[in-house]
Amino acid sequence: MNAMHVRRFWISGILLAATIALLPFSFHAERHLETATRVEGSQAETVRDELADRFRSPFVDRVVLVIQGLPPADSEEGGQALGTIVGALKEQPGVSGVASYLELRDPIFLGRGGGTFVLVGLASTDGPVESLVPKLHELASSLENQLRGHYPKVKLELTGEIPLNFDIRKASADDVRRGETLVIPATLILLLLAFGSPVAALIPLAVGQLAIATTLAITALLAQRWHLSILVQNLATMLGLGLGIDYALLMVSRFREAISAGHRGPAASVMAARQAGRTLLISASTVAIGFLALLTVPISEIRSIGIAGVLVAGMSVLLTNTVVPSVLALLGPRIDIFRLPFTPKLDANRSGRTGNRWRKWGRVIVAHPWLALFLAGTPLLLLAWQVRHLDTSLPRGDWLPQSAESVHALRTLEKMDRNGAVESLRVIVELPTDSIAQTDAGWDALDRLTKRLASDPRSERVISITTIAEGNRSSLLNISRETRRTFLSSDGRAALLEVLPASSVSLRGQVNWVRELRKTGAPALTGVPGATLLVGGIPALNADYETIIRDRFPSVMALVVGGTLLALLCGFRSIIVALKAIALNLLSVAASFGALVFVLQNGHGSRLLGVPVGTGSVFPLVPIVAFAIVFGLSMDYEVFLVARVLEARKSGLSEMDAIPEGMARTAGLITSAAAIMIVVFAAFTFGDFLVVKMIGFTLAVAVLIDATLVRIVIGPALLRIAGDWNWWPGGLAKSLRVPVTASRE
Repeated sequence: MNAMHVRRFWISGILLAATIALLPFSFHAERHLETATRVEGSQAETVRDELADRFRSPFVDRVVLVIQGLPPADSEEGGQALGTIVGALKEQPGVSGVASYLELRDPIFLGRGGGTFVLVGLASTDGPVESLVPKLHELASSLENQLRGHYPKVKLELTGEIPLNFDIRKASADDVRRGETLVIPATLILLLLAFGSPVAALIPLAVGQLAIATTLAITALLAQRWHLSILVQNLATMLGLGLGIDYALLMVSRFREAISAGHRGPAASVMAARQAGRTLLISASTVAIGFLALLTVPISEIRSIGIAGVLVAGMSVLLTNTVVPSVLALLGPRIDIFRLPFTPKLDANRSGRTGNRWRKWGRVIVAHPWLALFLAGTPLLLLAWQVRHLDTSLPRGDWLPQSAESVHALRTLEKMDRNGAVESLRVIVELPTDSIAQTDAGWDALDRLTKRLASDPRSERVISITTIAEGNRSSLLNISRETRRTFLSSDGRAALLEVLPASSVSLRGQVNWVRELRKTGAPALTGVPGATLLVGGIPALNADYETIIRDRFPSVMALVVGGTLLALLCGFRSIIVALKAIALNLLSVAASFGALVFVLQNGHGSRLLGVPVGTGSVFPLVPIVAFAIVFGLSMDYEVFLVARVLEARKSGLSEMDAIPEGMARTAGLITSAAAIMIVVFAAFTFGDFLVVKMIGFTLAVAVLIDATLVRIVIGPALLRIAGDWNWWPGGLAKSLRVPVTASRE
């Protein structure tokens, strides 16, 4: 064994050891990931910071305890039972404040049908506030058992943003496990059909699993310092299986071709690494560019996906270019050991026979390129035309996991006509000079704003310091310190108004209301020049989320397209090839978005994916993330095909012959890789997490379109039409520098 092989084995061994050392950190990585969305620099985040720092409110983070089966809270018996619950909550570690009918005597706490609810403020010093949810569940269960002797139908359930996020985390983890359960056996079957050998089939699968585990381990470590979203778990699994298997599949295919041509194991592994390695680097760089562009969006979910994507693409190509060639060198011809009886052993003649069908197809395409463009391009353009109807506001309908307790509690609140307690607008008004607490002018300005918001038909109830004091400023002395901190800043110049939307106001209606309030402004609402208004809460966070994505999407597109173009120019040194690849990728993206609109947004066939009716829109997250991912994934097959066509040209073939030859060498590989990718992405469309369902569907459709009509018909037709201009200015002379001997496969 020469020095190069020894060095390769040492590098592979070190990398494999480091990967194995990281594996323990990947276990239960979801515990370190957040479900709460953070929009940096948004007005909703500013309101949160103001409540925490300036107000020192005990209700910055809060949950809603929904209570049923007790006497009405405004009755003596009901008040005593409610007092038992409130007393236990106040003694619970991590509870920073409790607000109920007992403290505020506000009718908003008296739900339709006799139910009530309690607002519970949380403050955790030992981790995220979500970690307090299981303990609150235990307390609720204990209180139920305590009260059930007198009230057999008593039921206590938690809901609100934090419990909903907690249950979404569980749903996400369940989706990942369900997806892996479906994907791994199906992928193994496809790999066995492609290779016929269990050994060859297991190598790509192992690379995918190692890429996933390493990515989850690194993100779990990073999450201890930065805010990373639970979507990392879904996307890392989805992309790790897709990219890891895709890249290793190419390397193993190249190696087996070299073995079938008569080369020994070490030499064949060197040839495979040389031929496939640079192609994989170009492919991985285009994928990474899309994810790097997502890091420019100041939303924790999207940045988390960007980090996960960069890590999984990097680990996939690193493992494939180092560890896999070393393993292949050791295996040599034993790569085909335990070959399945129904699959004939690979040899040079069989390789030629299996490529003949694709070679014939390639000759049909190059003989009639314009006809091929028309037949394949027309349906894609019609599908892409649907993208003009893409709506990125929040989807309508009930898309939360129905089995979760927090969702059931939210539905109970809706029946009580009190779901506004979860979806409230948190409005902070600040006056330029007058103190709200100490001057009549300030008090009156707050009272006018409270009454104006309460008169809006979209409002169920507005709670402020003036409503609690029943309009009498002198009553402030009788209000508890906790309540004052909740609704009045320490300097007395800013006040919080909790605006509870009516049950009839949809999520979209809430977002529109937030934008309307911000546009109107505090001076018009209060009658005080120089007054300022901040709107927070879940509806405001949704509004800020949509706005930032809408504003950042064009720049992300520009970065992805520009970065990919640069990577292709560096890799192939050909302007036409690079521009053609960009154009085809844009077509694939548009067509996949059109399919998303047609199926999930408009509901044509959505029942097959577990969505009873069309969602009316797609999550704002989906288009920007899907664009970044699809653009990189679509480039994989373009790079595979063009690299082979270029090799054929460099070996002396004409363009007419090189294109069919490139297709003969890659079409089977692209078909196998695409089938695996489609299975991986499609498996995640059957989970309960609607945003992941939308992303999985879009990616599966994009890969299907790209690997069939685009790369097998439109791409070769465009190569034929461009002719020698494909490789201008220096593609044939410099690109890839593949020696003529490399074509001996």
